[in-house]
Amino acid sequence: MARPKKRFQQLIEEIDRTPWGPAEQALVTEAVALAVEIGDERLEYEARMRQTASANMNGATDVMLNSFAWCLAHHDADPQRFPADLDNGGADLMWQFKWMAASLRSSPAFSQEQIAAVLDDMESHYRAAGLGVSGVLTARFEDAWDAGRLDDAERLRVQLEATPRDDHSHCDACGRSQIAGFFADTDRDAEAIVLVEEMIEGGFSCGEEPEHALSRVLLPYLRAGRFDEAKTAHLRSYRLAKDNPDNLRIVANNIVFAAITGNEARALALVEKHIAWLAHDGLNVDAHFAALAALAVALDRVTAAGHGDTPVRGAESAALVPFFGEHDGTWSAADLAAASWAAAERIGAAFDERDGTDGHARSLERMRALADEQYDVPIRSDAFVAPVTSSVPADADAWFERAIQLAQFGAEHETLEALPHALEVADPAKRAQLLSMRLGILIALDRAEEALQLLPERIAALRAAGLEAQADLEQRLGLATFGLDTPETKAALEEAIADADDLPAWSRGDLAISRAALHLRASEPDAALDHAEVAARSFTEAEDTRLANTTTLLAISAVLGKGDFEAGAALLDRLLAQDDLSTGHRAQALQTRARVRGGTGSYLEGAADADESCRLLAELGATRALGEAHLLAGALWEDGDDPEKAVSRYRLAARIAGEAGGDATGVDFRLARAMLRVGDAEEAAELFGDVLQREEEAETPAGSRAMTASMLARALATSGEFGQAVGAFGYASELFGQAEEHADQAMSMTEQAKILARFDEHDDAISLLESAAEIARKAPDAVGALTEVLHSLGQAYGGRGDERAFPLFDEVAALAQEHDAAWLLADVTDSRGRALAELGRVDEAVSAALTAADGFAELGDLGSAGGSELFAARVLAGNERPSDAVPVYRSAIEHGAAHPPLVQVAALELGNVLEALGRHGEAAEVRAGVES
Repeated sequence: MARPKKRFQQLIEEIDRTPWGPAEQALVTEAVALAVEIGDERLEYEARMRQTASANMNGATDVMLNSFAWCLAHHDADPQRFPADLDNGGADLMWQFKWMAASLRSSPAFSQEQIAAVLDDMESHYRAAGLGVSGVLTARFEDAWDAGRLDDAERLRVQLEATPRDDHSHCDACGRSQIAGFFADTDRDAEAIVLVEEMIEGGFSCGEEPEHALSRVLLPYLRAGRFDEAKTAHLRSYRLAKDNPDNLRIVANNIVFAAITGNEARALALVEKHIAWLAHDGLNVDAHFAALAALAVALDRVTAAGHGDTPVRGAESAALVPFFGEHDGTWSAADLAAASWAAAERIGAAFDERDGTDGHARSLERMRALADEQYDVPIRSDAFVAPVTSSVPADADAWFERAIQLAQFGAEHETLEALPHALEVADPAKRAQLLSMRLGILIALDRAEEALQLLPERIAALRAAGLEAQADLEQRLGLATFGLDTPETKAALEEAIADADDLPAWSRGDLAISRAALHLRASEPDAALDHAEVAARSFTEAEDTRLANTTTLLAISAVLGKGDFEAGAALLDRLLAQDDLSTGHRAQALQTRARVRGGTGSYLEGAADADESCRLLAELGATRALGEAHLLAGALWEDGDDPEKAVSRYRLAARIAGEAGGDATGVDFRLARAMLRVGDAEEAAELFGDVLQREEEAETPAGSRAMTASMLARALATSGEFGQAVGAFGYASELFGQAEEHADQAMSMTEQAKILARFDEHDDAISLLESAAEIARKAPDAVGALTEVLHSLGQAYGGRGDERAFPLFDEVAALAQEHDAAWLLADVTDSRGRALAELGRVDEAVSAALTAADGFAELGDLGSAGGSELFAARVLAGNERPSDAVPVYRSAIEHGAAHPPLVQVAALELGNVLEALGRHGEAAEVRAGVES
């Protein structure tokens, strides 16, 4: 059995270094099964002790209870062979006792007598083992609080506070979080906030902390009017909790926050994302109660905001029937709110009957009372999509017009949806037009077989309309005039065009535009233009304005395909000036001009065109096309340096994509990027995290995931969450490495190093920068990345007085001169001066700093110039050359005029220098200037 035992040991080692989650759970399950197969109860004990902890962290209550019971029985029978503590760094058996009472309390299926028995058993085991009673008091406090025996809970809290802490007390994070939750539940908001802020400031964390604690003080923060802190706490709490179904209570608190702060769309999005978690842990019924109440509050707010008819995606799952009951079709927000309240009341009544209190009933009263609370804390990552403003066509003829307009824009899917209504028209000529549109769309969607079956109906409609020549033509050519691209259809079109002199003008135009479209698809713009010219003349002769304008749009595409943007833009301007341009054609022309303007750098003008196209598409009810149009508008506003407008467009595009069942990942990435640019870093971090998770699930290529991870890291760093940012930059560098994108890998490592250096982890920072420099040299053409990495490494060396800084500065300076990067040259010269100062080379340091200042000033960057001069002045003053420092300080003040903090610091220091020189009048004058 040596080999299975060796495998078992490998599994144990892997379990102990694997983070909680599905991968770790699978390893634990395998270890337990292997121990059973081996038949060694001591090994099974090792595996099951870990299984208890794993199940607790991952919300598998039934597994946890069974595993613990097995371990406790074996420990009681033979404590020597099955010790309470395995010394593996994990929770010991006595610590796990605390989880058992809480787990029994979480389901009304367990009686109060069973819970009391577990608590008594826990206390007897603790006393027998000579352990302190802090852990037991904590468990009894939790029991009293959860049961609604608040007086008992308060007495136990006071007793717990006076009891010495020991190895089985809650950790600092969990202890503060728990008491903060109790304070919030008993209307002691200020005390709750103090505890959580102490926890955050102290950097305390644990398995579900600080996310649980932060969620507990959301309402206290709001009631205290501290909206910024509330928003920050919400975004951080939710981001940390959103991936583990065992965090259902935490997410529930965050759903309530979104609902009562005017973020009803976000609340609905969170409900839809997490509603399936109700079915995750069948024994954690108390969490179900909390979540159902939160859902009810949120969906009531969605209803009050005018969106009660909105379907709640995911609520129709069969796994949720035990909570909401049977229901036909999708659940609306209003109906699900009522069902959620009913379910919460049912569960709460079961708990209160078990406990002999009204604790859960009082909790529901508090939740219902939130209907009277409203706070304005805007979070912009979600929004309801305004209903499309178009009215439903009244009859078949109106549907005909709608379908024509949609087809003229090119909204294929929406046109197909409109066609069945429109085809009820009696006019055979209109039916023929509609059938032509359907045939063209089917071909475009690679559904040629369906199109072939539909062709006889089109031909019959033509004959019924008296268009015999066109019917004969299509009878002969088949699908050639509908876009089918084969050698045979091209040849047939060429032959028909050669013999077209006797055909009616409309038919000649149809042949010409069909051939022009095939030439355009084959990237043959000149040939496409030749045929488009014939088509335009023919349709004009036939007095068909609609197809004449369609031909103009095709010709514009050909002109743009040749790269002649000026001519294309002129044609678009002329077309849009026409009075007879339909809504569909106008929307298409505006969207094309928006792209042209964007491609030629006229971003704001292009964005305005895209916005107008969106308005027209909304009138037409072109939902899918509207989402794509908002995406274009967002991109143009973003390129036009107006990310605020980009955010609103991207947000609508993402919501439309989500409601249409499309892939919103790319849109959400753009939305998060724009949100980061406008300063909504915390919201951006949450969204980047969601995007990265989706990309991981979709096994997106490493390079794309790396870009998302690096943007997530930037958002985290901007939010002040530097620890997580370091991890995200590290992950991004790994992914860039997998993709062999060396420059980006080196830059991610550099950003990681900068954060480490900020917190005085200089050795680790320098090690990272040295590795980054080696990697950056693998991409010598990426000059920007190479200079950034080498410069950063030089600065790190220079800060330690390490001579290795100077060859790096020389290399960066040479690259700056080679590529005419004057600002970089000034910057690296400034860095050289600071490194020289570290080595005590005063004259060289001052010379370099002043040279850098001259370089910055010449480029108009007076703030940086003043900063270099301030450094030079400090070096002089600090090396007993105060007289020399005075004019340098004055120059720094002059250059820093537009930067008040720089001026203030320089002036105060200059005043001190002048005072030391005995120039008291000048010192007073300088100081007076600062004070004024």
